[in-house]
Amino acid sequence: MSQVPVGDHFERVATAFSQKALVYDEFGRDHENLTRMREKVYAHICRLVPPGGHLLELNAGTGLDAVALVQRGYRVHATDLSPGMVAQIRNKIVRYDLGDRLTVQQCSFTALDEVNGRFHAVYSNFGGLNCIDDLSLVTRHLPRLLFPGGIVTWVVMPHICPWELAHFWRGVRSALRRLRPGGVLANVEGVRFRTYYFSVNEVRRAFGPQFRQVALEGLSVVTPTADNKHFAQRYPRLYRQLVRLDDWLCQKRPFSGWGDFFILSMRYEG
Repeated sequence: MSQVPVGDHFERVATAFSQKALVYDEFGRDHENLTRMREKVYAHICRLVPPGGHLLELNAGTGLDAVALVQRGYRVHATDLSPGMVAQIRNKIVRYDLGDRLTVQQCSFTALDEVNGRFHAVYSNFGGLNCIDDLSLVTRHLPRLLFPGGIVTWVVMPHICPWELAHFWRGVRSALRRLRPGGVLANVEGVRFRTYYFSVNEVRRAFGPQFRQVALEGLSVVTPTADNKHFAQRYPRLYRQLVRLDDWLCQKRPFSGWGDFFILSMRYEG
């Protein structure tokens, strides 16, 4: 089992998400928009990677996405820095009798030299990679881990989130947080650490010339952000209208790089 990377930042991240692990799944129950967002990520991956492939997940959290993709016919090796999250994944392996279809390793996404094997795809969902300011610390490991033609699908928080920016006109100062240079301090379960935001171009540059973009779509461009659980319940008709607009905009420029997140997939051509 790998150790928590040296440095106060990574220690804080591991502590925060270990504490979050106990309540994370409960927040997602009856959360219509979050469920929709997850399904869009799964559909994106399934379009690019045939079932039966072996996937590597970075910042796997409690294993919700890993279990969902195993149920869709993949094998998944889930990694996460947080011991609390890793414990939740182990619980799911036993609970759902997943055997070797889902394996888990405590490991930082900056220490992927500790991961053995090669994979048909590497994915990371819901902004875990926004915990660092230099994505090349992750991408430098990918050629060793991927088969030629392998896919990398990252779900990253961008600078431009229309839903948040709309709150600026109501006097919400945090609406502009993603535009601040140098990142912002996030607060997860009372633990503070710096979070960074990226444009599509910034993420693409981190991959380098061995990778080529194959797909891009905005995730929750005009629908609520993932932390807003109740909008869909309180305003169902408006929410359905926003969903239709969101689905129409999400692959059109510039909206494909905007939203609560964007989904970017790159193909390894080495």
